[in-house]
Amino acid sequence: MPSPLLRRLSLALAFCAGLAQAETWPAADWQQGPTPSGAAVQAFEAYAFPPRDDAGRKGVRSDAVVVIRDGELIYEHYAGPTRTETPHLTWSVSKSLLASVLGVAYGEGRFKLDEPVARYYPAFAGHPNVQLDHLLHWASGLAWQEDYEYAPLKSSVVAMLYTRGRGDMAGFAAEHPLDAVPGKRFRYSSGDTNVLSAALRGMVGEQAYADYPWTALFEPLGIHSAVWEADAAGTYVGSSYSYLTARDLARVGLLMQRGGRWGDRQLLPRDWVAFNRTPFADYQPDPAKPGDAVPGGHWWLNAQVQGAAKPWPDAPEDTFAALGHWGQALYVLPSEKLVIVRYADDRDGGYRHNDFLRLALAAFAPEVQP
Repeated sequence: MPSPLLRRLSLALAFCAGLAQAETWPAADWQQGPTPSGAAVQAFEAYAFPPRDDAGRKGVRSDAVVVIRDGELIYEHYAGPTRTETPHLTWSVSKSLLASVLGVAYGEGRFKLDEPVARYYPAFAGHPNVQLDHLLHWASGLAWQEDYEYAPLKSSVVAMLYTRGRGDMAGFAAEHPLDAVPGKRFRYSSGDTNVLSAALRGMVGEQAYADYPWTALFEPLGIHSAVWEADAAGTYVGSSYSYLTARDLARVGLLMQRGGRWGDRQLLPRDWVAFNRTPFADYQPDPAKPGDAVPGGHWWLNAQVQGAAKPWPDAPEDTFAALGHWGQALYVLPSEKLVIVRYADDRDGGYRHNDFLRLALAAFAPEVQP
């Protein structure tokens, strides 16, 4: 007859097995959950999908929204040319995808956060004090200008993506001098991310690098739509040029919502996910931009930091996101077991994360509303 200790252990293991069986994970496709309806869903759609006028209408323009709750697909809506099977340009959501790829490499013991970048990317030898964690916080100290199409002449990122830097984007970023102490100043930089992408090449080796985003991240998650462009030097453009369907991007969101775990495999180490979700210690919020999310480890956080209110006041504080140009977003709300993908083409600055999330919570998690 088993001892009381063994009986208790057996009961505990059976309980854990029951929890694992109760969890829903996507196989070849997402399992469908109950589809919400009613006035709250209509209000959400009125904001997210107003009538389109591609000839010049201003305001919010969503191309796709997919909502996952507790591992089940409960809502999706597409507009314009975007469909279920369309890999959409994610723009800077790519940065957080690269962070997840790096997280796999971190779990394999290929690097440490406090190591110098130049150890893995020799072209960065001119900046020996810049560490990998500095790049992951967009705190390299490089004299970088992240201006877009509205101020192209002085823009480092426009030059990197489209003109003199496009042949070797990491090398172009490495040529920039420092104008701040590494690790002490946040300055959003696509250059930092592309240097990270080049460093990944040094971590895993030339042969493995060619397929590494797929073998490390996309294939374990069952993602088949992913496209990631490389520059002429063969370095993946980690800052900008990944494409996925909305349903496939939601798989990355579920991975992050469940702490880096996919089924029974801890794909991303727990301490890596904790690093992603920890605010950069030296972040100084801009009072003129109260809705700006707080930088974590190459993800964006709805955290309240000293000197600023919570960026998205109507969303839970544990909300975090991967964000991209013109309104691309992957929102993760762990306390509500929600993952929301939004693809868009917002060009006038009218979209508001807080408005979208407030309406989404009312529509898809009404029980948490006051």
